[in-house]
Amino acid sequence: MIRSELIRGLAVRYGLPDADAEKIVAAVLDAIAASLVLGQRVELRGFGSFSVNKTPSRKGRNPRSGAPILINEKWHLHFRAGKELRGRLNGL
Repeated sequence: MIRSELIRGLAVRYGLPDADAEKIVAAVLDAIAASLVLGQRVELRGFGSFSVNKTPSRKGRNPRSGAPILINEKWHLHFRAGKELRGRLNGL
């Protein structure tokens, strides 16, 4: 499912104009993104949780020359499916 399909599905299910459904989806996604940027964990009960994990800087090698390089620290998005979602996926 892509964003436009989500917006259309919301509009049809709840009888909303497409523009209003688009504003709702944008507001929810913006709120999730803003919380993650601040390093906060976002939990949607029954769906799952989003968090950010830090990979520390480390030494690596250039695969072409073999020269040692420093790989900078990075932040990664992590998603863990909730119990209800896992149950629905596994047919429980």
